[in-house]
Amino acid sequence: MTSNRLHVFVLIDALGWKFLQQTPFLGDVLPHRQPLRTILGFSSGVIPSILTGLTPAESAVWNLVYYDPEHSPFRWMRHFQSVPRPLLDNRYARRAFTELGRRVLGLGHGFDCCVSPRLLHYFNWAERRNIYDPGGIPGVQSIFDKLVADGIPYRSYSYHRNTDEEILQAVPRHIDEGRENFYFVYLSEVDKFLHDHCSEPTRIAERLAWYDGQLRHVFDAALRRDPEACFYLFSDHGMTPVTRHYDLAADVERASLTMPKDFLAVYDSTMARFWCFSDAARDALTRQLEQVSCGHILSRDDLKSLLLSFSDNRYGDIIFLMDPGCLIASSAFHSASWMPVGMHGYHPDDEHSYGVFLTNREILPPVTIVTDIYRCMREAIS
Repeated sequence: MTSNRLHVFVLIDALGWKFLQQTPFLGDVLPHRQPLRTILGFSSGVIPSILTGLTPAESAVWNLVYYDPEHSPFRWMRHFQSVPRPLLDNRYARRAFTELGRRVLGLGHGFDCCVSPRLLHYFNWAERRNIYDPGGIPGVQSIFDKLVADGIPYRSYSYHRNTDEEILQAVPRHIDEGRENFYFVYLSEVDKFLHDHCSEPTRIAERLAWYDGQLRHVFDAALRRDPEACFYLFSDHGMTPVTRHYDLAADVERASLTMPKDFLAVYDSTMARFWCFSDAARDALTRQLEQVSCGHILSRDDLKSLLLSFSDNRYGDIIFLMDPGCLIASSAFHSASWMPVGMHGYHPDDEHSYGVFLTNREILPPVTIVTDIYRCMREAIS
């Protein structure tokens, strides 16, 4: 570990650069501050990129739901396609399949039945394990795998075991009592708060003031043990205010195609992904989507520049991205009872999409994109 120094890495989900500019959040403790470019998509792709240093194109880890009928944990559901649609496609069935996935099929407590149960047998679920543990990201090595391989003692904290408040109470005590020099702290609850309050600057300032106070206890404990302790605070993405809702699924229905015979669709909050089973279906969908004025189909060049060029079609043959601030009203990732006022997952160039990178030391070369965080963590243990 570099000079035997103590290193504290803090990931605050959804803390955007736009919000940080409105508050003095830890300015005296972490004077080196800059925006951090994210990767298109949601935390399911961005955080693994932070933990591995790999882009989604390199790791093949991007979206929670992907096309994989051969290995789907629900592949046995293909034998129940004769069951009347109303019996399977309702909120009670979705709740039951969610619990089945979590408790019986080993999909982890984060699993949610976000597509129609009639279509589950076409899809697989990416994040089955705790990605903040060794072996949490199958197929690639994360920083936690590296720590274990090198025999370096460390501590990792996340929502899998504790709330943000419990974590922030425990970390200073563990630093005081322990001998680990590497601490990774993931604080997830700002994300939910900003989904509900991202247009309320006073409430945001109050919330960040609380985190400011709690994190100072963490940094004070680190400085007691090591006056040259290194602190890094960063986020996976920002949060964009929602200004419009659009029923994209209603537009797709006008293409006069049948699901799942002609195509499959997954509607996320800010993008829709389609798998087409014929050229005719692809052409019809493309024509229909090209008429939508509040988003666009991502071209091959777009996907390449966004680090999303995959060798197969697991994440979609067609990916349609909504314009910043426009929310897909028909998304299964948020219910009708919860319509967020803020959302992430828009284009990384959107000014609200930028995350933050704050530290108490100068980093060279500069950190500019979320994958650079891994370099900082590797340097800390080299």
